[in-house]
Parts: sequence; structure tokens; C-alpha cells
Amino acid sequence: MKITKNLDLTSYNSYKIKASCKVAYFPESEEDIVSFFTLNKDFILLGSGHNIIFSKDYYEKPMLLFNGNFNQVEVEDDVLEIEAGAMMWDVAQLALEVGLSGVEIFYDIPSSLGGAIVMNAGASGEEIKDVLVKVRYLDLADLQIKEIFKEEMSFEYRNSFFQRNTDKIVLKAWLKLQKKGKTEIREKMELLKTQRWAKQPKDFPNAGSVFKRPSGYYVGALIDELHMKGFTIGGAKISEKHGGFIINFNNASGSDILEIIEEVKRRVYNLHQVKLEVEQRVI
Repeated sequence: MKITKNLDLTSYNSYKIKASCKVAYFPESEEDIVSFFTLNKDFILLGSGHNIIFSKDYYEKPMLLFNGNFNQVEVEDDVLEIEAGAMMWDVAQLALEVGLSGVEIFYDIPSSLGGAIVMNAGASGEEIKDVLVKVRYLDLADLQIKEIFKEEMSFEYRNSFFQRNTDKIVLKAWLKLQKKGKTEIREKMELLKTQRWAKQPKDFPNAGSVFKRPSGYYVGALIDELHMKGFTIGGAKISEKHGGFIINFNNASGSDILEIIEEVKRRVYNLHQVKLEVEQRVI
């Protein structure tokens, strides 16, 4: 287990918010993870950092990070066995190399395997649950390692068994894919990437879609209706390219981003009586 004191977290969150923590742990095995939770009951768990907002500039609590570690992927026939720290764009690239289809949507979605399962990540009508077989996890209630099949997880839009049970820590997952030609797989990956880049603000730090899609509405359209594109607080603003994104254009703090979120929620509710739900995790 790698342990780092006074870790600068700026590069560990996609908003590039400046923050640090007293001590960070980077596990390399299941034994490391069990050991961490045996010794720490009050902690912060951080994956790839692509769907989070740091609300503070310093964290006293120990952090367990899955970022460039605990990220092995094994292939057996048409099944991928993936550790929680693996980046999904790396998984998509490996699947392409071995001629397996089913994770092309993750080619340009920044997420670790663990985070993707917790959030039931996806795009273009596809979600990780579509290819998931089972998950291996650590149950903090008794510090036992267990496995659960997809059918038992009650997946919903951007929600899962693991989001509802935060004392269950994803360790590994098995994805069942389909054999296809590499050319066909690559073409789909590039098409999805091109479509995403045309719509999303890739030139400033951001953490993807801020809000879950409310029933009967599109967040981007609601922002357009409120004329809030470009709305700014501090160093953060709503992207002019896509209203569903907040960007860090000038050394934004977490509080800048959170203040914009609250203002958007207030205005949307006043106009349509719709309560927007934040997709990103506030730490």
C-alpha cells in the first residue's frame, strides 16, 4: 500500500479544484483495502475524481484513493474481470484490442470501474448494467468479501445497490461482452466521441453533467430557457456550449460551483416546480 502525507488533490479531481488531504492511501490489493477499513472507520473514498466536487480546501480524514492503482483487467473468452480502480476508457481500449463489443460508450467517459457501477454510468441509451454480470465487494458491516449478481442490484437511472448501501465497497466486476470486428467497434467508439465533443465543453476543467435528467425535461433546455449559459460565480460558470455543465475557467473553488448549483436549482424550481437532483458527489 502506498501512503502519501499532505497530498495535493488538484490533479485528483476533474474540476481541478485546489485541495489537499492529511494522508492518502493507494491500495494495490484486496488485502490492502481490508487492512485500511480495519483501521479506519471515518474516511473518504475517492475514485478517478471525475464526478465529484470538493467543498473544502483541506481534509483531515484519511482518504482511500483508486487512481492509477488496483486497476488490473483480465480477459477470458468474452468476459472481462476488472479491478475497481481501472479507468473505463482503458477498459474500452482493451476490449477493442481483443475484438469485444459492449463498452464502446466508455471510450470517452471519464470514470473508474467502481464509480461507473456505483452511478450506473452510461450514455446514448446504454448503461454499464447492460453488460454487468456480477460484482465482488467488501461489506464494511462485517469486513467480509462478498459477491452479488446484477439481478440482485436493482439498478436505476444513475443509481445502484452500491449508491444506496455506502458501506459496500466495489472491489471487482465481471462484464460480459460480444465478439465483433475491430473495425466496427472502433467506428462506434470514434462516432460516440465525436458526438460528445461536439456538445460538451472539453476545453475547460469540468465533471460532466451536473444534474440528473428530471422526468419530462432536459437540463440543457431548462438552462437555455432561463438564459443562464455563461452565468458566473467566482471562477466557475455555466458553460456556453452546454448548459448542463459547469466549468472551472479561472481557479474556481468548490463553493463557487456549489453556489451556481443552488442558484440553478432555485430558478428551475421557481419556474417549473421541478426539483433538480445533483448527479455529482459533494465531498
